[in-house]
Amino acid sequence: MDLDVLFVGTAGSAPTAGRGLPAVLVRRGGERMLFDCGEGTQRQLLRSGVGLIELEEVFVTHFHADHFLGLPGMLKTFALRGRERPLAVYGPPGLRALFNALKPIVGRTAFDLSLVELEPNQELVRDGYRIAAFEASHGVRAYGYALVEEERLGRFDEARAIELGVRPGPDFGRLHHGKPVPGADGDVLPEQVVGPPRPGRKIVLTGDTAPSKMTVAVAHGADLLVHEATFSDEEAERAGETGHSTARQAAELARDAEVKLLALTHVSPRYAGPDLRDEARAVFERTIVPHDFDRIELPFPERGEPVHVRAERERRG
Repeated sequence: MDLDVLFVGTAGSAPTAGRGLPAVLVRRGGERMLFDCGEGTQRQLLRSGVGLIELEEVFVTHFHADHFLGLPGMLKTFALRGRERPLAVYGPPGLRALFNALKPIVGRTAFDLSLVELEPNQELVRDGYRIAAFEASHGVRAYGYALVEEERLGRFDEARAIELGVRPGPDFGRLHHGKPVPGADGDVLPEQVVGPPRPGRKIVLTGDTAPSKMTVAVAHGADLLVHEATFSDEEAERAGETGHSTARQAAELARDAEVKLLALTHVSPRYAGPDLRDEARAVFERTIVPHDFDRIELPFPERGEPVHVRAERERRG
């Protein structure tokens, strides 16, 4: 099952020539989930080469304008294209009030639009994974989101099963799923041919937030932590006043949570990416500051570490 993260917009509160407003696309198999939708997101998707796909789910972290103002335009475009598939938008309490305010702009949609207000720590159960909302620390009601896959069955040793007299076919499946089956010398037990359960993957996206113990707990052992870094360490006091984080603080959090890879986003125009990267790497080496349209591929843990795939330069602008 393929899993990757596409950085659609990596800027802070204002776009730059090279960075769009916040938006991250998570792709798992044939599923597409958009986290935040800053102004211009639909054009960023077109520029990325992905195109304006038929999204089924959008997750909003909070209701500051740079994180949701792309939604009205995207919904209008979907309507103009004659979309029929339902669309669900998730967010903190207040989501419905926000859309009531946007109604004169968005107008009527021919497709079914569901607005789902999530409670803190509420989980959405999916096929093989779940998405959990957790409270961020931003001065307003704000959520981060964690995508957590279920454990997978242990590796099945076909050669050993055959040695024990198990006939290839349905008995392999029964044995792999925990049921004993006949062998050459009596029943063959699952533990004789099936290894320990294999972990799934975990992605945590914080949205805008100051460093928090909640994020450390949720992100523990994550394959990828996408954390904001609006300020450098020189502006730590300002970061605290505004409910944001410095690159160093994000790195300290990633170190404490023992994540595999830290990606810093919400990059302010006052900084170049390498400045924040170097500050963070002094604390946590496995840090990147992705550009727009970069992506991270996340193989299953036994197949290797997350891989940072850089975008083609012409797409960066």
